[in-house]
Formats: sequence, C-alpha cells, structure tokens
Amino acid sequence: MRRLPERGRYDRAAIDSVLDAGLVAHLGFVSDGQPFVIPTLHARVGEAVYVHGSAASRTLRELAGGIPACLTVTLLDGIVLARSVFEHSMNYRSVVVLGPATPLVEPDEKLVALEAFTEKLLPGRWAEARPPSRKELKATTVLRMPLDEASAKIRTGGPTDGATPDAELDVWAGHVPLVVRALAPVPDPSLRPGIPAPSGAQRYRRPGLVD
Repeated sequence: MRRLPERGRYDRAAIDSVLDAGLVAHLGFVSDGQPFVIPTLHARVGEAVYVHGSAASRTLRELAGGIPACLTVTLLDGIVLARSVFEHSMNYRSVVVLGPATPLVEPDEKLVALEAFTEKLLPGRWAEARPPSRKELKATTVLRMPLDEASAKIRTGGPTDGATPDAELDVWAGHVPLVVRALAPVPDPSLRPGIPAPSGAQRYRRPGLVD
C-alpha cells in the first residue's frame, strides 16, 4: 500500500471485521480487454470470501475460468470537513481481496456457502425459510476467493490540518459521522394474514447500524 500506508491494515481481525460488516462487494475483472466492476452480495467463511449468482451469469462464468479478480468492500463512516478544500476527506473502512475465484462443485459445499449468505442477511433466517432445492443448487454458481492476498484501509477522526497555518482560519472544521439505520419490516403484499415478522427482522442489528 503506497498511498497513506499508515492507514493500511493487514491483520485478519481488521480484514474480517470489514468483510463481515459490509453487505455489498464489488467484483472487478477484465474480459476481452474490457474492464468490469460488478456489485454483488458476499459472505466470508473462515479463510475465504464467497460470491454467488445465476449459473447463466456471464460475470460468474468469466470468473470461474480462473482469471485474476479483485473484490472490494467499503463502509462509509463519515464526512471530514477541513479548513481548506484540499484537506476534505471521508472516514471509511475498506478491504481489497486479490486472486482467482474458484467455483464450488459439491452440493454440500454450496449449501454451506448459501447458508452463510442467508445468515449474513438475517441471523436465524436459514432455519426459517425453505432450503434450496436440488434444481436451485444446480442453477446457482458459488465462487470462492481465498484471503491469502487481502488488505484493509481505515480512516477515522477529523481533518489533519489542525497543526498547519490553516488552523488560524475562521473556518469550521471537524467531521460528520454517518450511519445506516434499519427501519421497521414491511410485509409482502401477498403475505397470508397472521404471519408475523420474525423477531430477527424486527430487531435487525448489524455492525454500523443504529436505532
């Protein structure tokens, strides 16, 4: 990490915390000379991160061929307002994972990964909902990216111009924290009467969310 290396983190605790808190990843790869960056859900299981989608997906077919890939996850934590425009910034936590994506072949392996996706969205949901059928498993591609080459980058706090001549300017400086907030569950219009929202959805919590 060459740009602001002091913000770099290479320990698995930092990397795992960002991967586990983030709900959306972006997959980058090059196909026939054309770069692509595709948003997708992801889930970490042990020493790897997984992505999944339709077996008919061009993106997943390309990646399953073993081409180099880059997966990124970013959490935005705040806006940093400095005294000068040049020093304005953001507070964030991000992870970059590099390496090939390997498709899972065995149904049992796919089930483990799909359970991880489901439990990440809402803990306890795997036991509440119908599990995938054999046909659905066949129609789903799951790719595994090892965390052998991964790094985190984190910025916290306020602006960095407090010890410069700009500190004498009559300009407010500080930071504005940002959070993601979960609202009350909204039932599907076709839901049969008398089926309450699961308790996990009613009290939905995950890292980075507040009331």
